[in-house]
Amino acid sequence: MGTPLVSVLLPVRDGAAHLVEALASLSAQTLGDFEGLVVDDGSADESAEIAEAHARADDRFRVLRQRPAGIVVALERARAEARGRLLARMDADDVALPGRLEAQADALAAGDLAACGGRVEYFPREQVRGGARRYERWLNGLVTPEAAARDVFVECPLPHPTLVARGEAIAAVGGYRDAGWPEDYDLVLRLWAAGARFRNVEPVVLRWREHPARRSRTDPAYAVEAFVRCKVHHLRETLLRRFASVVVWGAGPVGKSFARELARTGVPVAAFVDVDPRKLGRVIHGAPVVPQEEAPRFGSSLALGAVAGEAARAEIRAAVAAQGRRDGVDFVAVA
Repeated sequence: MGTPLVSVLLPVRDGAAHLVEALASLSAQTLGDFEGLVVDDGSADESAEIAEAHARADDRFRVLRQRPAGIVVALERARAEARGRLLARMDADDVALPGRLEAQADALAAGDLAACGGRVEYFPREQVRGGARRYERWLNGLVTPEAAARDVFVECPLPHPTLVARGEAIAAVGGYRDAGWPEDYDLVLRLWAAGARFRNVEPVVLRWREHPARRSRTDPAYAVEAFVRCKVHHLRETLLRRFASVVVWGAGPVGKSFARELARTGVPVAAFVDVDPRKLGRVIHGAPVVPQEEAPRFGSSLALGAVAGEAARAEIRAAVAAQGRRDGVDFVAVA
């Protein structure tokens, strides 16, 4: 057997309900030079049997079985077995559009990208609520490396089921690890910290299934608090190395959650900056709430734009830029 260009890593546990469709979408790819590595993580349903039947029909697939050990162990098992120069992710309940792997392999071949994701479409649409639609719109706008890097601490900028990365880039940052927060976001933040460039390709490459049993809905590692811990950890490992404190732009729920985690990890909050006159003059978690015109007093602190909405985030970016701060240097947006 020759060495494939792409190795697709597909962990599954009890995913029989949608696995047939997911595997069929991979077999239908316009780029045929791939292998599919399905790791059955101790399924109690027919997932392993479905995968093995598919492998008999399409010899590009291999099935690896293991006792229940979790997604990180399954992904690392698949990565260890992978023979492709590029590693692609796929989940057992999603549908890859036919041109997905071709579009992403072309993007990696054309430039200096270490990784890329792709635009997504949540389905079935009747189950996709406002928050998911806003997240979909945000993700689908990150089609340049600059946009993805600018928003890397807002949320994971590459939808993990669409990730395609150079195998050596993932190996260089240590692969997947279980830190008690989302393994996909942790990997992308380590790639970013290592100087990797990435973006989402322009075509929609994946239909992302929305349903109540998704791990992001049920696993504590994907709770809002876990994302905040992840972001603060990586801020401390990167941008915060140059600063002794932070000034938080936004004294609402997002700003307060980051302030609590920063304080827990020993990073002082020098002040909150807000425009709400009801908040000005108050003290939150030991830090004063000041108006925007007083923010330059805290120029030695890293500024965090800690708001949930895109419009408010854009307003903060404009305000801090007017005060001379630079995105990714002494200012970063978080959510």
